[in-house]
Amino acid sequence: MPAAAYPGKECVCQFKRGICDQTCVQDMLDTPFYIACLKLRDRVGLVVGGGELGLEKTEGLLACDANVVVVSPEVLPEVERLAEEGSVVWLKREYEPSDLEGKFLVIACTDDTDTNIRIFEDAERRAMLANIVDVPPLCNFILPAIVRTGPLAIAISTAGASPALAKRMKDEISGMFGEEYARLAVILNDTRGWAKGTLPTYQDRKAFFEGIVNGDPDPIALLREGREDELHAIVADARRAAEAQLQQA
Repeated sequence: MPAAAYPGKECVCQFKRGICDQTCVQDMLDTPFYIACLKLRDRVGLVVGGGELGLEKTEGLLACDANVVVVSPEVLPEVERLAEEGSVVWLKREYEPSDLEGKFLVIACTDDTDTNIRIFEDAERRAMLANIVDVPPLCNFILPAIVRTGPLAIAISTAGASPALAKRMKDEISGMFGEEYARLAVILNDTRGWAKGTLPTYQDRKAFFEGIVNGDPDPIALLREGREDELHAIVADARRAAEAQLQQA
């Protein structure tokens, strides 16, 4: 179960059991999550808390080009430096409900149960995305482990059951899908405009790209062997063949 919910620990969720009895996580593994990728560029994310977790979440938002506001009376030196250089806005005080105004999402990393509950409930009233770190029932979205290489992003989630397992899977997947996959994504993206303007149907475009991705020789093998020029030639040949087929139709 998530670290915030195990028998004998002081309760930190809205059920206020006093001592945790795991009520809040009974249905976690049965909860279907809708997986989505959020476009955060130029959107404002609020981080409540300036400790290790607050720093981690702040850096994660910055990596996605979000505008970040941190609310906390005290922060780590790293967060303070980000504020001094203008990368984040630091409000040096306790959380206030008005902090949510104009924000796209909120991530809270506080050790105060009442504050966590208040942030979640304030966000829910505004239909905002809210994640109270390590308190599953106070989240309407979860943050999976991410493998990121260039334009590729692979998300791994265990629905909060085991962050350690998610980390192991992340390490293994990182080794399986390296730079060559990111490079292939870029090469294929370069021809998407041509495909949309030339191939008349979705099925035509699907067949074209699958023919390259699953073709022989294997494009990933070519990139691993430093034979990118051959891959570009294969793409060019495929485009000419598709155009010739359209002319004959």
